[in-house]
Amino acid sequence: MDIKSQFTTISDLPINELYTPDDLPKDAYKKEIGLPGKYPFTRGIHPNMYRGRTWTKRMFAGFGTPEETNKRFKYLLEHGQTGLSVAFHFPTLMGWDSDSPRARGEVGKCGVAIDSLRDMEVLFDGIPLDKVTTSMTINSPAAILLAMYLAVAEKQGISFDKVGGTIQNDILKEYIAQKTYIFPPKPSMRLITDVLDYCTKSVPRWNTISISGYHIREAGSTAIQELAFTIADGIAYVQAGLDVGLDVDSFAPRLSFFWDIHNDFFEEVAKLRAARRMWARIMKERFKAKDVRSQMMRFHSQTAGCSLTAQQPVNNVVRTTIQAMAAVLGGTQSLHTNSLDETYALPTEESVRIALRTQQIIEEESGVTNTVDPLGGSYFVEALTDKLEEEALKYIKKIDEMGGMVSAIERGFPMAEIQRASYRYQQQVEKGEKKIVGINSHVLKDEPAPEILRISDEPERKQIEETRKLKQSRDNEKVKAALAHLKKGANGDTNLMPLFLDAVKVYTTLGEIVATLKEVFGEYRDPATY
Repeated sequence: MDIKSQFTTISDLPINELYTPDDLPKDAYKKEIGLPGKYPFTRGIHPNMYRGRTWTKRMFAGFGTPEETNKRFKYLLEHGQTGLSVAFHFPTLMGWDSDSPRARGEVGKCGVAIDSLRDMEVLFDGIPLDKVTTSMTINSPAAILLAMYLAVAEKQGISFDKVGGTIQNDILKEYIAQKTYIFPPKPSMRLITDVLDYCTKSVPRWNTISISGYHIREAGSTAIQELAFTIADGIAYVQAGLDVGLDVDSFAPRLSFFWDIHNDFFEEVAKLRAARRMWARIMKERFKAKDVRSQMMRFHSQTAGCSLTAQQPVNNVVRTTIQAMAAVLGGTQSLHTNSLDETYALPTEESVRIALRTQQIIEEESGVTNTVDPLGGSYFVEALTDKLEEEALKYIKKIDEMGGMVSAIERGFPMAEIQRASYRYQQQVEKGEKKIVGINSHVLKDEPAPEILRISDEPERKQIEETRKLKQSRDNEKVKAALAHLKKGANGDTNLMPLFLDAVKVYTTLGEIVATLKEVFGEYRDPATY
């Protein structure tokens, strides 16, 4: 075998031994690379990047009861975190209350339990919502959780125009990768456009969709597939907004993205640069967006959970550092760094502090924030950026030919592509073609068991009890009326956000609202793969 053919990116793109100007297209520096803060934003969306403002340190957190997670939020803020990010437990993701039989054994185990406005009030007790921005990783019931968050802000005396943050609200990637869907695609897209419309008019600082490649990558995709499928999802959301009569420049500036940052340092940097350039061109040329903010891709990044190992877990600190540096050199606006123990448990306070300190050391000690896009102009980085864009555009063209991402999902196309990529990667690991330290390289025998944060059954018992008490003590006639109005609205074409607000303010639970919507929208079942 030619030794040169052995060297590839994680996506299996061949890597040359040496890169020169001959590897770049003619006039590349003028047309493709450009300047930071200028279209097509290859080098970043701001002219001065981190010399003007560093990225938001937004650690993902949530476990047990709202009281416990509130304490973790305050701990992180005290140690220098600059934005909040809520991890909801699985029953909330699926629209089940904690007292539902389907929630048993899951309450508070991998996220915080939020059943009602009462829980959201406790979660943000003592945290002024006009002083922090909050990201909420929630999809199918995203509009309902946003309504709860806005109701808390209202109770704090904060007007909606001062509330900033993000809901993930990306249902297409749920069908593709994470699978926490509830409703079929058509009504799910309606919920998303309702949020787009409502927030454009009433919550102008809110990012209405975080278009997520993270879960696509965690499901086993390559960097190329993550890039292509995520941007194809973004195209579908923009088109959905246009289809309901919204002006592209009225909502597109509040769309954001969310990327997984894996181990191949230069591939990840190039991926982020290609993503910005692709989105800028798509918004300007395909959707005719005139507002420059509509052409800017703003994004959050998270280091790759799927790259971490339970074996020799301290090695995960090194992996996370490499990945975080790639995110920063790729120009991220926000970053979560995974904790060393997240592959086998919820992070301890010590491990989450180390993860946060990783970002702070990169910012304050490494010197990489001193200049904008320090890797810009590298023959290798620019050639790799071009190649990733070229390959991702091939996928987008194929999806367009299928009728768009919703049609491609219905045919099972992106899911099948990810399955093939994941299987191939696993084969390479098992054959030793892809090295993972501690797994198939530099393995330790008789490795000691790590310290684990364990969640007892007590939070589940307490949350179920509190939810039952709430249902008994509230004004149930108001709840019935709110649900009746919601059902009528769901059967029509009215924007549902005001109805969600009315419902949560009388302490209607998440499960009750979702059950009402199921009566109208039905439930989604995964089709056979492509």
